[in-house]
Amino acid sequence: MSKEKKIKVAISVGDLNGIGIELALIAHEKITQYCTPLYCINKTMLQKASKELNIDIPKNFKTFNIKGDFEIKPGQVTKKSGKYSFDSFYQAIDLARKDEVKAIVTLPINKEAWNKAEIKYKGHTEVLRDFFGENAIMMLGCKKMFVSLFTEHCALKKVPKKIEEKTLTKFLLDFYKSINSDNIAVLGLNPHASDNGVLGDEEVEIFKAIKNANEKLNKNIFKGPLVPDTAFSPMSRKNYKYFVAMYHDQGLAPLKALYFDQSINVSLNLPIIRTSVDHGTAFDIAYKKDIKINTKSYINAVKEAVNLHKKRV
Repeated sequence: MSKEKKIKVAISVGDLNGIGIELALIAHEKITQYCTPLYCINKTMLQKASKELNIDIPKNFKTFNIKGDFEIKPGQVTKKSGKYSFDSFYQAIDLARKDEVKAIVTLPINKEAWNKAEIKYKGHTEVLRDFFGENAIMMLGCKKMFVSLFTEHCALKKVPKKIEEKTLTKFLLDFYKSINSDNIAVLGLNPHASDNGVLGDEEVEIFKAIKNANEKLNKNIFKGPLVPDTAFSPMSRKNYKYFVAMYHDQGLAPLKALYFDQSINVSLNLPIIRTSVDHGTAFDIAYKKDIKINTKSYINAVKEAVNLHKKRV
């Protein structure tokens, strides 16, 4: 990698009351092996975080000025930190849109803080979907297993009504186009995948969508609906690397139980590349100097952003 020209990657710093800025500072030298990072934070807030953490700012730590000057309150949900994390992300998107960077890597935001700041979005993916007018797909995982989410930050009681043949068919086709795998597992919604209608009828819609997608591709790409409680068993994971889950916790609970410290978040089906850590702001350990935080997910997110760029050029 050192002999190749390193791509520029925008890093949105996330909620400054959480662990994101500490990750950025302590992993900086490591990620510069893979890219040239541009951090969406102003020098004032960077210096405040550096002082609070007692971590020196690396000399080649390049920043992009994001307006804001407020008190960092470790581990607290605040309106100002929520607004700043959104502004940092939005600036990173703009840099990618203008092709001033080749990818975005996002550090964790706090949804409650966004709500306090009266930001209408619930997360990064919703912003990207609205900004580009594209059906952004949220996929999380690591090299051993990836899970895509048909519904994301949606109340559980609303999920069954969203499972509809036409929209799921489009989702499956967009997902295939993004990852180009010939073997993708699709989970059912109900226990036992409904036992042929005994426990629900949503699987009828899922089955139709699978059939439609496979017919349009003229290949038997999508398998299922799989019984959800065995979909992530060791034997099943030998057969599949990519899974489509019907709702957030159905896919992410097993993923995080298996690969919590190394998984990443990837936004697919977009004109830009965006990856992220697969964990939250960790307010409970933020700015606690006696606790060593794990950088693996962040470093993996940077590596994947660089890899995705290579695939596009």
